[in-house]
Amino acid sequence: MTTIDAGHRGRAPGRHTSAPDRRPARGVRPGVVSAVTLALIGAGAAAVVGLWWADTPSVAGIGDWLTNAGRITGLLAGYAIVVLLALMARVPALERGLGADRLARWHAMGGRYTVGLAVAHTLLIIWGYAVTGHASVVSQTASLVLSYPDVLEATVAVLLLVGVGVVSARAIRPRMRYETWFYLHFYTYLAAALAFGHQLSGGAEFAGNRAARLAWYALYGGVGALLVWYRFLTPVARAFRHRLRVTHVVREAPDVVSIHLTGRRLGELRAEAGQFFRWRFLTRDLWWAANPYSLSAAPSPHELRITVKDLGDQSRSLARLRPGTRVAAEGPYGAFTAGRATSRKVLMIAGGVGITPIRALFETVPGEVTLLYRASAPRDVVFQHELSAIAAARGAAVHYLVGPRARIGEPFTAEVLASLVPGLRDHDVYVCGPPGMTAAAVAALRRAGVPRRRVHHESFEF
Repeated sequence: MTTIDAGHRGRAPGRHTSAPDRRPARGVRPGVVSAVTLALIGAGAAAVVGLWWADTPSVAGIGDWLTNAGRITGLLAGYAIVVLLALMARVPALERGLGADRLARWHAMGGRYTVGLAVAHTLLIIWGYAVTGHASVVSQTASLVLSYPDVLEATVAVLLLVGVGVVSARAIRPRMRYETWFYLHFYTYLAAALAFGHQLSGGAEFAGNRAARLAWYALYGGVGALLVWYRFLTPVARAFRHRLRVTHVVREAPDVVSIHLTGRRLGELRAEAGQFFRWRFLTRDLWWAANPYSLSAAPSPHELRITVKDLGDQSRSLARLRPGTRVAAEGPYGAFTAGRATSRKVLMIAGGVGITPIRALFETVPGEVTLLYRASAPRDVVFQHELSAIAAARGAAVHYLVGPRARIGEPFTAEVLASLVPGLRDHDVYVCGPPGMTAAAVAALRRAGVPRRRVHHESFEF
């Protein structure tokens, strides 16, 4: 393995470390937030099944069994979609407490459950009614859609959910523009609205149960209020309060630019190194798209910086931004911060554009820090001068793992990592980069004996 080393252990003469001597204030650990959130979701699901149980004195015959299975899956689908919307609401406690990766995984899994439950509900109800009424499935389907209240709207809702699920499939999603994928997901809101009326008008559990109806209204109304507040009103209010604007754009590499921004009262954002915002640049061509980009330098009360790789479409246009361009930002989001570290020995692993949050953390995380930076070619290395300066100032070490695997070998194995980082098992590790690299690095760290709780990672998948 060939690496280029920069920086050294110990202090450079006349320089002071840029990291604070005391550890940052810690919030609630992500594992605790995760456990509490899952417990609440599970309790809600149990309560929803309890509605069916209380309204169903007995079940007899295959038609009745099928119909009641349809009732249960329908109730759970109605509950699952509102949970899905809550995870999408960008509530700060969830965004900061769980982190972007975990929320993304939960959202993807929740989407699959929601679509599966909605489809199962539809098929089971049709089948159960057909068996009970001694009718064909086709005629029973036509009767339900055309004769029963709000079933046509519910059918449209199911089709919308299936469509969103299809465009989110792993085989299709990478082929789509981020903006297209993002805005197609707004059909989930329409699906929830169309299904809501059907649930109350067609659900036997709500027909004579005023308390259940009020609880369902409160559930949907509460999540709707969170969506309106955090996804729409808060970003507008912050845009007027902070008045972010571009000061200048710096080309870091042939296809990478850094965008420097300033504004008013930026300290009130309480942003931390390692976090990201969703940025909306208010130009004629870009105002409609809000894309997630991490801070690539430690935030200050006067300036924020992001660094963007040219991946086509919107990211390419950012290189042409003019000073003074107004910006609206949603955030900060994510739990990929210094507060997650439990040891004073820290290893950071970055690949590709994943260097952006790692660069900010490298500047601010206290303790003894080592950085491994993976790049396919020397032209892809970003921030080399900055990283060297930070390493010299704080006595850190940087290893550049540059080149194709055919020449340098596999950079992320347990043996390679252990040879580069003595005492690897005692380190907290931050990993950020493309999904394949992140998975390989995390697997190698686990094989090297690093406890799972000390491996913190964030990838760049939408």
